[in-house]
Amino acid sequence: MFLKYPKTVIFLFFALSIAGCFTAMNRVKFVFDFEQFFPEGDDDLIFFRAFKERFEPDDNFLLVGIRREEGVFEQAFLEDVLSFSLEARRIQFEVPSVDSIDQVIYTKALNNTGDSVLMMHPVLSSQSLVQIEFPIKNAFTGFSFIPAIHLEDSSRYARDRVKIMQDERLVNNLISEDGKMLVVVLKTVDNIQQEVAIELINSVEKLVKKYTFDDYHLLGKSYFQKEIVRIQVKEFFMTTGISFLLVILILFLLFKRFWGIVIAIVSISIGMLMFVGMMGLFGQQLDTMALLYPIIMIIVATSDVVHVMSKYTDELHAGKNKKEAIHTTLREIGMSIFLTSSTTAIGFLSLTTSRLAPIKSFGINAAMGVMVAYITVIIFTTTILTLFSKEQIIKLRDKPIFWISWMEWVNEKTKTHARSIVASIVLLVVFCLVGISQITTNTSFRNILPNNAKVTDDFLFFEKEMSGFRPFEIAITLQGDYDVDDFEVLQQIDQLENYYKKIPAIKNMTSITGFYKSINKAYNGNKKEAFTLPKNEKQFKKYRKLAKRMAKGSNFGILVSKDKKHTRISGRVLDIGADSINVIRAKSQQWADKNLDAAIVKTRTTGTGVIIDKNSDYIRNSLLKGLLLALLVISVIIAFIFKNLKMLIISLIPNVIPMLIAAAIIGYWAIPFEAGAAIVFAIIFGIAIDDTIHLLSKFKLTIDKGIDTEEAIRITLVETGKAICFTTIILFFGFLSLYLSSSPPAFRIGMLMSSTLISAFVCDILIIPIMLRKWFKPKKSL
Repeated sequence: MFLKYPKTVIFLFFALSIAGCFTAMNRVKFVFDFEQFFPEGDDDLIFFRAFKERFEPDDNFLLVGIRREEGVFEQAFLEDVLSFSLEARRIQFEVPSVDSIDQVIYTKALNNTGDSVLMMHPVLSSQSLVQIEFPIKNAFTGFSFIPAIHLEDSSRYARDRVKIMQDERLVNNLISEDGKMLVVVLKTVDNIQQEVAIELINSVEKLVKKYTFDDYHLLGKSYFQKEIVRIQVKEFFMTTGISFLLVILILFLLFKRFWGIVIAIVSISIGMLMFVGMMGLFGQQLDTMALLYPIIMIIVATSDVVHVMSKYTDELHAGKNKKEAIHTTLREIGMSIFLTSSTTAIGFLSLTTSRLAPIKSFGINAAMGVMVAYITVIIFTTTILTLFSKEQIIKLRDKPIFWISWMEWVNEKTKTHARSIVASIVLLVVFCLVGISQITTNTSFRNILPNNAKVTDDFLFFEKEMSGFRPFEIAITLQGDYDVDDFEVLQQIDQLENYYKKIPAIKNMTSITGFYKSINKAYNGNKKEAFTLPKNEKQFKKYRKLAKRMAKGSNFGILVSKDKKHTRISGRVLDIGADSINVIRAKSQQWADKNLDAAIVKTRTTGTGVIIDKNSDYIRNSLLKGLLLALLVISVIIAFIFKNLKMLIISLIPNVIPMLIAAAIIGYWAIPFEAGAAIVFAIIFGIAIDDTIHLLSKFKLTIDKGIDTEEAIRITLVETGKAICFTTIILFFGFLSLYLSSSPPAFRIGMLMSSTLISAFVCDILIIPIMLRKWFKPKKSL
């Protein structure tokens, strides 16, 4: 019907694509947030959110590491660090409205033109070694405070250095072990928004460049937000451009006519613009998975275009006019494309079983994109083809001799070497199963950070020189009538803290015991060995009033809840991998159950790192559940279309093997099984089965005409083999563009997809003919 009104259809699609472009520009944004990877409904997540309500969060900081190769104890350098720290606390910048600065402190001010504006204050406080003071007991005034570094008296720097480097509270926290770097800790607002994070980092970098520091490094949630989004935007457009160039090259080899290539490219572009427009319309954002959207849209749309245009040009070669060729194409190819688009969409929708929001959104958006591509090709592409002559689309005198001879060679090999092919497949499956047994889920932050990027260099620098990035929290719930002012409680906490200090990967443990240990040290001449709890309850009660006075204006509220029934031990853990950290958690809980008094305290590890580490378990479980669901749904569709159990089995076997190959690669190459690796299976299954459906649909159409099974197999390979070969090449090079990505997950996806989709093509053209000969005898109808 739509072929009767070609100009109207074309105008409508162009209008929709332009509208999609404007909608995307105004409403679609790139975002990055660690909390996106929190598994909803998880018990640890529920506990952690309750934990956050009692205390301040564990990730609202920005660390600025400032290095001096000759050592930090030099007066001019220390004065610059102090000046930087104080200036950083006063960072402010203009914002358009209160709505855009959710939960951020702001004030009203006048700009240069006299207009009232909102000024944002994202830094709540700053701290550095130059600002630290220690309590000391004296005989006359009781307690007084002395600076950790006597800034104005450089003659005391040597003694200051000795005391500082012996203090476990400071080393690997505010100063590096080699004494060559100081850290300025900027406490930022909670749940910092992306726009605020970008402005904050820009302001900090601008400020730090005012000083002549040798080197500086940043670490924190806001820094990740700013840098990861910047890299996402850059690579999004880079991979899109490369994919388009590769597709143009393949289309040139296929059609060899300018207008044939233009029709294909315009069809793909319109589908993509409509897709991003729909994302904007539904309020979707581009997160860490966004890099895959343009590639998927390009290769899926190109695959559909190639199948339609290949069939159309084949009909033109056969001498049919344009109208007859279009109708034949829609009749014979339209349904198979609908089936392939549906099965691909179902493959992506299998990801909705995940508890992780980015994976779930990716599955929905990708499925939507596949169907948008299908509608565009079936309606727009077939319509616009009618406006061009045969000679404008393809060189009609060209004969696809190469494809015919190659596919006939494949057909002959599947007849004469069937047993060898089957034996090879069996050996391959065994090889894959061995690789699958070696899959690890020991994911780490390093595995997802971009290569050759400053944000990664800074992360690794803090991992090596300081205590790393990952927060490690132990929530302590006091039992019965106990609260944090009881000596028995402090003793229990101290035991647990000492246990964790023996674990090399855990650094910078801080708890309420630190107040009492500092007082005890002050009472004993600030000696290193005196940094312990008081020896008895009498001495403890003597310190308690002083500890309460010290707590005012300090980080007491960070460590103790208002009702004094909950407290915490805060620390950092090195990026040793999710599985390794889970082992530490399990062993520490066993130790606590055995050595702590359950009538006094109960403990539980928590924090953002713990929640993110659980992703591996959920990814594995949701992947299996989603794939089984996708297999079931697709099986029902294929069984309904072909109405034959044998055809169902034939369609599934060649597509299970590529998934086994992908899993084996993950195992043999020791690729951590994280979100990026997990979605590969949905993509492989959803896309790889397309070629199978095209082959089986052509076989069914051919054999239903009364053609012998053997001849039907030959015709199927010759006529459909060219199209699926070209689509496989497009798929291969489309995902190959991810090799240029600096993101390890994207690179791994590209490597897995490009290699396994080739294997899917090989399985289709080798296994399917063998199984068809085995199960369908000559003249046998479906």
